[in-house]
Parts: sequence; structure tokens; C-alpha cells
Amino acid sequence: MKIGELAAASGTTTKTIRFYEQAGVLPEPTRTPSGYRDYGPEFIDRLQFIRRAQAAGLSLREVRQVLAIYDRGDAPCGHVQQVLGERLGQVRAQIAELVTLETHLESLLAHAEQGEPTDHDQAAVCWILETEPDAAPEVTVKAESAG
Repeated sequence: MKIGELAAASGTTTKTIRFYEQAGVLPEPTRTPSGYRDYGPEFIDRLQFIRRAQAAGLSLREVRQVLAIYDRGDAPCGHVQQVLGERLGQVRAQIAELVTLETHLESLLAHAEQGEPTDHDQAAVCWILETEPDAAPEVTVKAESAG
């Protein structure tokens, strides 16, 4: 089948197929005598695998590694399990970072709602970002405990 037919059958675009060929996750197809790419039905399965792997958060480099194991004739499922475990750890770390960021943003917005800056705030650009909302209470607590 031609590249346009493969794109339609796999739900992707011809541009994506060419990109996957350049990235090394899709092998170069045979060519017809007139120079057109000639894809077999196995390319549909491979494209679906690539899309599923990317949906699971795998990078193209990781997909290429899995497919290289498969292309050697070995079962890549052990490697896939390891990569998915690593990816899950990365996602959990990102979630923790986002929760921290969410808390910080909520704090900044609450700080901003406390009022407008005065002349003595001495902010270079924006008092909301330049004065930490938690800094004042911590200093007060430290001063009280020291005295």
C-alpha cells in the first residue's frame, strides 16, 4: 500500500509516517519500480504499537529501544515493564512538583488578595512576587520565640 493508504488505515498522517521513518521507529519500506513507498500490513500494527507506547508516556527513544529488542527476535515485555515503572516514577515526581506549585500559587494569590502595595513595599517590579507570603509570619514567630 502507498503512504497515503497507510496513513488512512492507521489513523495517522503521511508526515508522521515519514517522521517515524527518520526517527528509526518505522523501517524504510520497499519501493515500487516507480519509486513509491510500498508498505505491508505489518506497518499498521507497528504504527498502532508506536501510538500506544507514546500514549503510555514512552519517548521515541524508548519506543525505538523496545522495537529494536523485538526486531532482534527477543520478547521486549520485560524491558517494557522496566520502562513503564521508570515512567510511573517520573510521573509521580511531576505530580508532587505540581502539587507544590499549586500550593505556592494559591499562597501567592491569597497574598495578592490581602491588598495593594504601599509606597514602602519597595518592589522592583511586582510586590506580589517579590514579597513572600509566608516570610512575614515565619519572621514574627522566630522573633517571638527569641524574645
